[in-house]
Amino acid sequence: MNYAITLLTGVLFGIGMALSGMINPELVTAFLDVSGQWNPTLMFVMGGALAVFIPGYQLLIKARAKPVLGNDWSLNKSKVIDAPLVVGASLFGIGWGLLGVCPGPAVTSAFSGNSAVWMFIAAMMAGLFISHQLKTKILR
Repeated sequence: MNYAITLLTGVLFGIGMALSGMINPELVTAFLDVSGQWNPTLMFVMGGALAVFIPGYQLLIKARAKPVLGNDWSLNKSKVIDAPLVVGASLFGIGWGLLGVCPGPAVTSAFSGNSAVWMFIAAMMAGLFISHQLKTKILR
């Protein structure tokens, strides 16, 4: 049952990204280009998402001692800003700014017929693999 709910949630999220234009790299880069030909339309997408999320979080999630479909919350308790966090966030931001693609919309785009996004997904998977290898070697 948990897998079915997870799949449904992911499909709904993907449909929302597709309908809102979040899987269109040109629209995303135009939104991020605040000093050039800025296109503010994705601000309304973010505003709509926050308008749904904030009350939902306050009423349904924050008050719970444990999640509905799990035994415990999976939250990072660390408050340390270290080199891996800064490097990872920087790489994510640079990639998003240059390409207009981030992981969620990339996976959604993969099923929309955008074949160029498969290069991004391959690079993302390689980055995840390399990151895991580095962390495994450093933590030994």
